[in-house]
Amino acid sequence: MSGVNKVIILGRLGSDPETKAVSTGSTITRFSLATSEAWNDKDGKKQERTEWHRVVVWGKLAEICGKYLAKGRQAYVEGRLQTRSWEDQQGVKKYTTEIVASTVQFIGGSQSASDGYQNNSNQNSGSENPFSDFAPEPDFNSGDEIPF
Repeated sequence: MSGVNKVIILGRLGSDPETKAVSTGSTITRFSLATSEAWNDKDGKKQERTEWHRVVVWGKLAEICGKYLAKGRQAYVEGRLQTRSWEDQQGVKKYTTEIVASTVQFIGGSQSASDGYQNNSNQNSGSENPFSDFAPEPDFNSGDEIPF
């Protein structure tokens, strides 16, 4: 029996995304997304914990994320978990677990939560830009701390 590898998170970007072209001609965008949970402990004191998630996006979806996402912006991400390894300069094997996104929706601003894009191979290959009517972001001071 096969398993299920599905991740759904909603959080805020901790920094601007990094976008670059790779040797295969594809585009990759990476960003970190913070999710928080709050609860009251047994003494009634409010507690909060923030988790940081590494997100990797490929192809056309990566280009769109690189163009429209920014530090502090809220995003909804669907994808799968993937762990990869590499050797650092000292020859030590390192591991990281990332979310490989298949869907990213941009939340907040003047657009509705349904704005987003799916990374489907069946996408219309025309020159239509799904965000041609995308409104500008409200002012955001990148020096401000991100509210959680």
